[in-house]
Amino acid sequence: MTYIHSQIAVIQKSYDLYKLIYEYTKKFPKSDKYSLGEKIKVLLLEMLELLIEAETAKRDWKQPILEKASRKLGLLKILLRLANDIKILEDKKYLTAQEIILDIGRQIGGWIKAVR
Repeated sequence: MTYIHSQIAVIQKSYDLYKLIYEYTKKFPKSDKYSLGEKIKVLLLEMLELLIEAETAKRDWKQPILEKASRKLGLLKILLRLANDIKILEDKKYLTAQEIILDIGRQIGGWIKAVR
């Protein structure tokens, strides 16, 4: 099912990333599923919430919201790399997620430049 709330591609991409990460974290070992896995999912949901907030915010308020979303994305990158390094996230899944994250980062960066 596709998220249709917005015409903004970065929101759709983030929504799709959450669905992907949700499936990945289901396969984490129990000891990591409720710590690192949960933190990754919460970060992604918080970032998605910020993007939706930025979509509806007044132009002057968008930049700080988008910068906060960008910081959450940066932390998400680190936590996924950690999951890969400790071997609870397979290389192929990690690379797939990182590719999407890089695209989301480019889109957020472009959006920030557009509202400056």
